[in-house]
Amino acid sequence: MSASVTAVRVSDEVREAVREGRPVVALESTIFTHGLPRPRNLEVALEAEDSLRAQGVVPATIGVFEGRPTVGLSIEEITELAATDGIAKASLRDLPVVSTLGLHGGTTVAATAFLAHHAGIKVFSTGGLGGVHHGAAQTFDESADMTTLAQTPVLVISAGVKSILDVGATLERFETLNIPVLGFGTTKYPGFYVTESGHEIAYSVDTPEQAAAVLDSRDALGLPQAVLLANPVPADKQLPPAELDAILVRAWEQADKSGITGNDTTPFLLDFIQRDTGGRSLEVNIDVYRGNVALGGRIATALTH
Repeated sequence: MSASVTAVRVSDEVREAVREGRPVVALESTIFTHGLPRPRNLEVALEAEDSLRAQGVVPATIGVFEGRPTVGLSIEEITELAATDGIAKASLRDLPVVSTLGLHGGTTVAATAFLAHHAGIKVFSTGGLGGVHHGAAQTFDESADMTTLAQTPVLVISAGVKSILDVGATLERFETLNIPVLGFGTTKYPGFYVTESGHEIAYSVDTPEQAAAVLDSRDALGLPQAVLLANPVPADKQLPPAELDAILVRAWEQADKSGITGNDTTPFLLDFIQRDTGGRSLEVNIDVYRGNVALGGRIATALTH
């Protein structure tokens, strides 16, 4: 075990693109290290990179490879991370530990946003955000994504927070943390698997150029927080909302019966949803990600013009 903390490695391609003012989009790694089954995980990871390159945008997939936090993983590194069992799920607090121990790690939203900003990347596309869990008033179970994004000035494109979370409480926490939440073409906040969560937000933007201008205004004001852009999954690709509501009721009942608590709750619920929908939720998850990656490329391009 090495006692030294390894510095962040930024690929030459990403470093040069940032320096030259070309469009770059950050991508997280937990979607293919923890979120999707094999072999779809690798297919989706490489598809995201290819789709950005087709837009003339440089992809910067972020993860930890052999203890090195890396911005701009190579195809070979992505392939190895996607095939490795027992990989660490690395949030921001975990980075110094996985670095010191020389571990592979899939980076969460919090860690990815931090590393993207470190490398000078302004746009980050992901699937769903973390937030406030049900019962957090007793358990204090809230995602580190929120507090990290309160002090990390990137644009994060997602399809809302994960459906298993307390969406209303999460939006309240975003307000408390001074994190602006915008809808892309809507003021109805999405619910990840569904187009609308039942919660309204105050503002929306209609074009990538407007989103880029909001980012420019934040930077001109010297504000430190992220801007969250909620991009709903198309209505024809969502899970039927009533079906999802019923599944979530059954999932929570089964979690209670099985004594599932703490960090085990989220993977249990997501696995329940996937099994109960016969894998359809997995396809929605992938459609969500594709849409957010494509929009991220458009906004990154708008920022360079």
